Amino acid sequence: MTRFDDHERRRWAGRAEAYARSFGRLCAYPAPALLDAAEVDAGTRVLDVGTGPGGVAALAAARGATVTAVDAEASMIATARAARPAGHFAQAVLPLLPFPTGVFDAAVANFVINHVGDPLAAVVALRRVVRPGGKVAVTVWPHPQPPLQRLWGQAYEAAGGPPRPDLPRVAADRNFDRTPAGLTGLLRAAGLDAVRCETLSWVHRTDPEDWWAGPAAGIGQLGLLLDGTTAEFRRRARHEYDRLTAAHLDADGRLNLPTAALLATGCLR
Repeated sequence: MTRFDDHERRRWAGRAEAYARSFGRLCAYPAPALLDAAEVDAGTRVLDVGTGPGGVAALAAARGATVTAVDAEASMIATARAARPAGHFAQAVLPLLPFPTGVFDAAVANFVINHVGDPLAAVVALRRVVRPGGKVAVTVWPHPQPPLQRLWGQAYEAAGGPPRPDLPRVAADRNFDRTPAGLTGLLRAAGLDAVRCETLSWVHRTDPEDWWAGPAAGIGQLGLLLDGTTAEFRRRARHEYDRLTAAHLDADGRLNLPTAALLATGCLR
């Protein structure tokens, strides 16, 4: 485990409920395409790594798959287990997956590679647990950031935030470009074949209060930036958030924010 991994574990501790209310709904969008890419169907033995509240696992179970789901955060597993009774749920941290080699037909990781200190080791671990001919599918947020993700930094800057803290990062020699070329290169370096990548674009529709609940609970880019700031600065940040999102409100008062994700898949020959 790297310093970045330790930082991630602390940031997510006990935050399952806030995640499910805010970013969990955003991250659920690519789930059908992720499972399609991994060819998850009735009878597929699938491992869902970084299951969060269990949305991908539930969708896989609804397809008739045999589901095993893991997450590094205990509160996520408790939430997933309570809400999604179908399947086996356990706590596990990439790249240390506690499963025999080749035991699954597919392994999926929805926005998980963003949160590990050694992305290549993480994908190698996913490859290890699938059988020959099995599929690995992952999603990541792209860079440059889509409008939705840029919103947080814009609110922080507009509120006159202090210099951004020097937070732990993935070491440069272990990182990869959040581009189609960078993500496919990562999967190929992990030993996967027939690698392909597509960009998924959509408009995330959500309640403004639910969307703010993530940063307010310390989740996401703005949540990290708000950590340790004064109550007055948080008030200004919320004001700027309201100002910046006003143009994205529909007639029902819900936010409509454009975003995108990269979905890559590969096969173990």
